[in-house]
Amino acid sequence: MAEGGTTLEYTPTWVVAVVCAVIVFISLAVERILHLFGKYLKKKNQKPLFEALQKIKEELMLLGFISLLLTVFQDRIAKICISKDLANQWLPCQENKELTTTAHFQTLFSSFLPNGSGRRLLAEASDPAAYCTAKGKVPLLSTTALHHLHIFIFVLAVVHVTFCALTILFGSTKIHQWKSWEDYAKDMEYDPEGVVKTKITQVQEHDFIRNRFLGIGKNSELQGWVYSFFKQFYGSVTKSDYITLRLGFIMTHCRGNPKFNFHNYMMRALEADFKKVVGISWYLWAFVVIFLLMNFVGWHTYFWIAFIPFILLLAVGTKLEHIITQLAQEVAERHIVVEGELVVQPSDDHFWFNRPRLILRLIHIILFQNSFEIAFFAWIWVQYGFNSCMMGQVRFIIPRLVIGVFVQFVCSYSTLPLYAFVTQMGSSYKKAIFEEHIREGLVGWARKAKKNNKGNAFKKSANDSSQFGAKEESPLVFEIAKVDEKESAV
Repeated sequence: MAEGGTTLEYTPTWVVAVVCAVIVFISLAVERILHLFGKYLKKKNQKPLFEALQKIKEELMLLGFISLLLTVFQDRIAKICISKDLANQWLPCQENKELTTTAHFQTLFSSFLPNGSGRRLLAEASDPAAYCTAKGKVPLLSTTALHHLHIFIFVLAVVHVTFCALTILFGSTKIHQWKSWEDYAKDMEYDPEGVVKTKITQVQEHDFIRNRFLGIGKNSELQGWVYSFFKQFYGSVTKSDYITLRLGFIMTHCRGNPKFNFHNYMMRALEADFKKVVGISWYLWAFVVIFLLMNFVGWHTYFWIAFIPFILLLAVGTKLEHIITQLAQEVAERHIVVEGELVVQPSDDHFWFNRPRLILRLIHIILFQNSFEIAFFAWIWVQYGFNSCMMGQVRFIIPRLVIGVFVQFVCSYSTLPLYAFVTQMGSSYKKAIFEEHIREGLVGWARKAKKNNKGNAFKKSANDSSQFGAKEESPLVFEIAKVDEKESAV
């Protein structure tokens, strides 16, 4: 028997078999549930959500690989020795003479192991601390701390995926409430070549302008930002906003289809974006590392970090609302009366750095950092207890929880629907504008065009009609082709 506890050499075979069977059963059950859910999404032609599910599987595979690395290199890491003075620098808590390490998590797992030892570290077979103690040093990271870090990474990933799914679910529910506005707009039967020019619209009397236009001048610009800040919390999108911006999108991008289903397009685009939000990118893992570095005693990093998603959320929501206000401002400043319906002009110029997609990146950061804050709080509470020094004082805990709930609620019911709606006001449209079967046809057309356009005939036709060729070679088509090739390669 080893010093750290009973090894497999002296563990009853029935115990090993039962534990392995339970683990395998749980793993296979989860895998089958995900597989059946994927088949259901494919049957319902929900390809974007199916791709998001594949992204979740990738994250789970990454977690499994991290777990494997921690298991294999646990003893090696614990046998890396450092001086005691270095080990006492940048501690999350003031070191006590009697360290208490176990908490609720240990109690939870102890009942599943033989002899009631409560020993559940990854693969501890000896005492690595004795190796460093003999040298007058301490381990770089003890097996207990390594195990706790392992649990934290797992909890973080699970909470992030769960919160993203809830955000998309609640946000989609909010957007579905706009379906009646879509039906109303389609019943108005806009005709871009006929009906639009048969009526005269007083710009200042239009509901969209009356609700959004605040005048001309510096004061109105400041009022516009203040109005946009508060508007994100109540009635962020109104019926007049939806109908006017919908018409602006149709007149700009699909003029020949006045009954284009803008609502379905928004939902398809949002589902396509979900697979990007649910993942954990490298810069988000870098954020985790930086936080773990800066979380030492006295800095209260866990408290101040809660304000990052809070500030970003307010900034993004204000900017999205202000874009709607800018669209109204442009029309009101240029026209007193317009022939036909009031039409806004979508443009990338209204977005930060002329990049509408940057908003999605910021929402991704907001969701992850808020998930990180909640996961960190839950992990400390379960692992070390509510009175742990890492938990902080009550005056720090309550604001963190309030901010976390606020961010999750506002992002779900306001910011995400605003993003799905307002980011369609860019200069270009997304590939989700086409149904899945149409996109597949465009991809096939683009591939054939690439093969056929290598000959001399293509060069000649390109020289004869360069302008027409420039229009037909839509970047969207070739973008769809590239995405399809990547998916096929995977």
